[in-house]
Amino acid sequence: MKIIQNADLDERTLKGMSEDDIYWVYNGLDVCLTKEIHDALDESIDEVAAHTWRFSQSLMPPIFSMTLRGVKIDKAAREVALSQLKTEHEKVEHNLRRIVEQGIGFAPFNYRSYPQVGVLMYKVLSLKPVMKRSGDRYSPTTDRDALEKLSEYYHAQLICAHIIYLRELDKKINFLETPLDEDGRMRTSYNIAGTNTGRLSSKASDFGTGTNQQNIERALRRMFVADDGMKFCNIDLEQADSRNVGARIWDTFVEKEGEDYAGAYLNACESGDLHTSVCRMAWRNLDWPDDRGLWRSIADRIYYREFSYRDMAKRLGHGTNFYGTPRTMALHTKTPFKIIQAFQEAYFAAFPAIGSADHNERDHNWHNSIRAQLEQFGYITTTHFRRRRHFFGRPSDGETLRAAIAYEPQSMTADEIDSAILRLFAWGRVQLLIQVHDSILFQYPEELEDEIVPQAVDLCITRMQLKRGREFYVPAEAKVGWNWADRDSTNEAGLVKWKGHDDRVRPEPADIVSWKGFLHG
Repeated sequence: MKIIQNADLDERTLKGMSEDDIYWVYNGLDVCLTKEIHDALDESIDEVAAHTWRFSQSLMPPIFSMTLRGVKIDKAAREVALSQLKTEHEKVEHNLRRIVEQGIGFAPFNYRSYPQVGVLMYKVLSLKPVMKRSGDRYSPTTDRDALEKLSEYYHAQLICAHIIYLRELDKKINFLETPLDEDGRMRTSYNIAGTNTGRLSSKASDFGTGTNQQNIERALRRMFVADDGMKFCNIDLEQADSRNVGARIWDTFVEKEGEDYAGAYLNACESGDLHTSVCRMAWRNLDWPDDRGLWRSIADRIYYREFSYRDMAKRLGHGTNFYGTPRTMALHTKTPFKIIQAFQEAYFAAFPAIGSADHNERDHNWHNSIRAQLEQFGYITTTHFRRRRHFFGRPSDGETLRAAIAYEPQSMTADEIDSAILRLFAWGRVQLLIQVHDSILFQYPEELEDEIVPQAVDLCITRMQLKRGREFYVPAEAKVGWNWADRDSTNEAGLVKWKGHDDRVRPEPADIVSWKGFLHG
């Protein structure tokens, strides 16, 4: 074996080496530097960081298994969907060109060009520019949020609607044209350390095929089908983020403020219908009957436009938990500022332990406790999974505070679903396929369904003990089927909620020419 003294290396000695020797030098230096970096980092790793590192290491076998296996794609269905989408795209783009080029006289027009769309909106139509921050300055934008806001102008409505729809069609077409591997499967490459919260991220496989499988529209999930003799099960953690908020509030305040104050929100989560319970607490003036079974009918009454009280509780409760202000939530939910403001006042009155400092002057609330931790330490460490994140912005900055408040519940959800993956993988009776933030898709032999699914659901339930011995759990809900989309009138093979048994038999391939969900799903 040739020995090369790297301490003596310089440009002159490298020039005198053969190409093979130079490759050996580079390879050796890479190995040595990696070892030196490891040794330096190892000295700085405390028990919290070591725990996260060990957990990440343990995820490698199941994640690699998912990456290598991939998921079978129904090629025929994919081609039909592509044909439908491209036909629809051609029709809509033709209409847009007629409106812009013949009707307004702005030609030639390319809706894919953001600068051209900007010229059309802000120069030709003379609309007030919607500004977006980019780096340290604001500039006009024509992204989706901007187009939705510009749609408030009557003479821009039709144009904005066409552009938004065409961009949606583009995304669907690009996904359906994603290259598959030679065996007809789609694979993704997961990054275990890809996010600050511990969530997995994904992208195209290392072979240049596949794509991010964690953000696929539900309508397009029909392309993913179980292997012959196998059946899908998709398990979701129910209300994981919300229940984790409740758990953190309980642990933070039960010793200081008592069980009624600390447990109000977690009790609502565990009531069986969180959003109806929130309605009852936030809108006490409604005629709630004594019969608990009738509460849902009251919560389903229309509150604003087509949204019921329960819809609003679901949409706004989550954002309020994570320090959403009425102004920012109005922008994202397209709900008037005053409605959100009224909701939050009632919400914080019902759950004062959550209470934002902007709406609740009491010192002891969860939002204020996070602010105090940032001011004192500059980081948050999750209590039950021991994962730490440093925040480098000012604690008083709204963006920093929102990220810190959302961190622990969302990080807990990530570790809960990944822990479920580890248990399923160790069990060894299912084939893991796709992880989507708070859910996991796997397949199993059809004939073993009644035996496997209940055990798999039980393995995915999070169980832990909070302060004062309170038992805490995050339930898991299963759906089963032969493709990854929900069952409907045109998709008999889709996922249905598991209720102890599924009487269906694997259907013959459907008349895919009639599938319309790809356009509007």
